[in-house]
Amino acid sequence: MALNLVDVLIAAALVVVGCWLTYARVWGAFKQAFSELRRANELQINSLTSTLKALETRVAELSSGLDAGSDRSATKPSAAAPRLASVANTGTTAATPQTVAPSQEEVSPEILVMIAAAVTSFMGKKVRIRSARMLQSPYEIVNPWSQQGRVFIQASHNLR
Repeated sequence: MALNLVDVLIAAALVVVGCWLTYARVWGAFKQAFSELRRANELQINSLTSTLKALETRVAELSSGLDAGSDRSATKPSAAAPRLASVANTGTTAATPQTVAPSQEEVSPEILVMIAAAVTSFMGKKVRIRSARMLQSPYEIVNPWSQQGRVFIQASHNLR
């Protein structure tokens, strides 16, 4: 059975048309999926933006409650503000430059207040931080000469 040129051209044309239709269908599905993802991302970004604005307002309220000090009775902050204010008033008094070694970095009072607030909110009761210091990372503690000595000794063992 001999194939003539017309049959081959028709078969090739059908393959090309089939490929083009498949491409068009896949491209349409891709565009639809992409637009759905874009809409979902926009909704998520809008939600996160509104949450961020609410949190910024909340932080501003809490910081104004801390700044007010004894004038907290004039403005009525939320329930967490007095706990945060009491932690701020009591938590930073214990960390003074005398309690921190001079060779170590000093922990700032703001960080102490944030640590105390986090622990207070986690435990549900007021905590007081008596001391805090920065710890060295494990990579700073290791002496390279000691490490090399350990490597040499381990390598000298005769393992069968």
